[in-house]
Amino acid sequence: MSRIGLSSYAFFWQLSDQVSEPLSIHDALRKAADLDVDLFQICDYAPLEDMDDADLAAVRHTADELGITLEVGTKGIRAEHLRRFLHIAQVLGSDLLRTMFNVPGHTPDNEEAVAIFTEVLPEFEAAGVKIAVETYEQVPTERILDVVRRVNSPYLGICSDPANTVAALEMPRQVIDAVGPYVLNMHIKDFAFSRKQGWVGFTYSGAPLGEGLLDYDYMVEKIQPKERNINQIVEHWLPWQDTEAETIRLENQWTQQSLDFLRSK
Repeated sequence: MSRIGLSSYAFFWQLSDQVSEPLSIHDALRKAADLDVDLFQICDYAPLEDMDDADLAAVRHTADELGITLEVGTKGIRAEHLRRFLHIAQVLGSDLLRTMFNVPGHTPDNEEAVAIFTEVLPEFEAAGVKIAVETYEQVPTERILDVVRRVNSPYLGICSDPANTVAALEMPRQVIDAVGPYVLNMHIKDFAFSRKQGWVGFTYSGAPLGEGLLDYDYMVEKIQPKERNINQIVEHWLPWQDTEAETIRLENQWTQQSLDFLRSK
């Protein structure tokens, strides 16, 4: 079964200091429950790493009360960082950790990446937590796949996000075809180009799901999330609007549209 979930990126602005009354992660979980969503991926949410076990347990308690399963996402693959997030995943009850290769000060080559995953994966396997490396513009998809193939473990795979790689001139279908067999988790966000003011160049940004360039039907035909029990996590690339109120309104509208779109499939 493929479950439909919301990412903290679906509440990107509402969780940020850009708004006058930011949501807590507990608030975001309650909003997800109000939308009948029972899966939430806390992804690149900076406060998570600094939470102590009591704070993490409180997040888990809120999720449990709401009937929500949690997933966790971070960036970076230093061994000590992965171990820290394995602990966080265990406290939160997550069976998946999404990550990306690079962080400031650490851009591992493939040899180092293979060595790190080979070192830490037995601990992840023992805990029943899989690592999904996200496709994105900073690391060629073939490089990520080379590492995944060389480590050759069912506990290491891909978090598919074909929107990210366009910035590296890797086209979505090309990426979907390449990563399909290795996908463990899917980020679902639509994207589009628009002319900048005066027709001077383009802006590459988010779009409401179903209205942009994401070929969702092609993607699910290739990855087969329902048949392979791969969860689909809603994200947005919503630019800040003219006002806080309009930004929040549109963020909520995009989330509802994404859920309606995915539930109709």
